[in-house]
Amino acid sequence: MEMPKSPVPGVKYLITVGSGKGGVGKTTVAVNLALALKALGNNVGLLDADVYGPNVPRMMGVNEPPRANGDRIRPIEKNGLKLMSMGFLNPGDKPVIWRGPMLHSVMNQFINNVEWGSLDYLIVDLPPGTGDVALSLAQSTAITGAIVVTTPSEVALEDARKAVMMFRQLHVELLGLVENMSYLIAPQSGERIDVFGEGGGRHTAVQMQIPLLAELPLVPEIRAGGDAGKPVALLGKDSPAAAPFFELAEHVIARTAEAAAHAGPTIAVED
Repeated sequence: MEMPKSPVPGVKYLITVGSGKGGVGKTTVAVNLALALKALGNNVGLLDADVYGPNVPRMMGVNEPPRANGDRIRPIEKNGLKLMSMGFLNPGDKPVIWRGPMLHSVMNQFINNVEWGSLDYLIVDLPPGTGDVALSLAQSTAITGAIVVTTPSEVALEDARKAVMMFRQLHVELLGLVENMSYLIAPQSGERIDVFGEGGGRHTAVQMQIPLLAELPLVPEIRAGGDAGKPVALLGKDSPAAAPFFELAEHVIARTAEAAAHAGPTIAVED
C-alpha cells in the first residue's frame, strides 16, 4: 500500500545522516555539516535521532534541558543551530532501553512537536545500522535525501552498502557517500598515511552509483573540538581543519537541490 509522507512544517529540506555501523564518525560529520551550512547563510536545525547513543549534546557543548511551550518543545539554540536530542531529556549515563513502538513515538514527537520554526535544512543524525528509527522516519516523513558515512576500511564499507540499500528500499534519495577518516597527514614529514585503507569509499560510490561527497581527513583538531563541545567547523572555512566540511556542505547544497526536484510525495510499503 501507499503511505503519505508528511513534510515538517517550516522545513525546506530534511537530510538524514546515517551509517551502516557505529564508530565511523557519523555524528561528527552531521554536527560539522550543520554548522558549515549555517555559516554559509542557511537556517539550520540538528536533530539527534540516535536515541541509544546521543552525542550531539557533548559535541555542541550543551547540558541544559529544553523548555516546554504548552504541549510543544522549544529546541535548544547554540552557535546558530536549533538542536534537539534524547541526551537533553535523558542526561548522564542512564541507558535508553526501548523497543520499536517507543522509538516511533519519540521520533514523532521530535519531528512534529518541536518548534523548529523556519529552516532551510533539518539535519537528522540517525542511529547506526538499519533499524527502527530510520524505518519509522522514512515511512512517515518527507525526507529530501540521505547521506551515508563510512571509513575506507572494508568492514565499514560492507555495512555502508547495506545502509545505501536500506535507503533505496525505503525510496529515499541518496545524496551520496562521505568517506570519513580517509587519511592522516603526518605532522613532521607531511606524508599521507592511509590508516584505514585507500580508495574504498570512491570505489564503493562508483559500485553503488552514488556521488562521493567528501573524503574527510583524520585530523586531531576534529576529535578535540568534538570532545570539548567546540566543533571544528566553528573555526570557519579558512581553517585547514574545517575547510573539508565546508566543501562537503557546498556539495550537499548542490545535491539537495537536485534531489528536491525529483522527490515524490509517497513511498511504497509492503502489506
